[in-house]
Amino acid sequence: MNTPRRPRGHTREFEAQVDAVMWASRALVGIAAASVAEVEDTVTMPQLRILVLIGTHGPVNLAAVAETLEVNPSNASRAVDRLMKAGLLDRRDSPADRRNVHLTLTQAGAALVETVSSHRRRAIAAVLARMESEDRDALAVALRRFAATAGEPVDGDALTLLWPLIR
Repeated sequence: MNTPRRPRGHTREFEAQVDAVMWASRALVGIAAASVAEVEDTVTMPQLRILVLIGTHGPVNLAAVAETLEVNPSNASRAVDRLMKAGLLDRRDSPADRRNVHLTLTQAGAALVETVSSHRRRAIAAVLARMESEDRDALAVALRRFAATAGEPVDGDALTLLWPLIR
């Protein structure tokens, strides 16, 4: 009787590595959820995604919001309208094509994104402060490589650290 072969790279050691990343992701998701809870009375998660998208990429149009979030343009439009009524987004004619509008963060929108980002940064810093320096260094190298391999930007853009780029 033959023992089933594991696919290449799926050794017990590899499975233990997957488990370690799963545990870490659970901790990071908890930190992310707590940071979003700071503003959940103001915006929904999809609305926060829109704010981060616009804050990360600069002015975008409604079509880009719908495409990036993979939602119907009418759903994106309603969410954007709510964010505008809340004073978090501004809509302006595109300087290149007046038929096109660009969405930008207002000061209040930028402040909200900064609130979430700051909370997340403080919570992560608190965990890292309890680790040994060499472990932090190794973790930073490994996570940078992991993020790059997963297709995330690793250029130090603070907003993309708040919420990954939405594809």
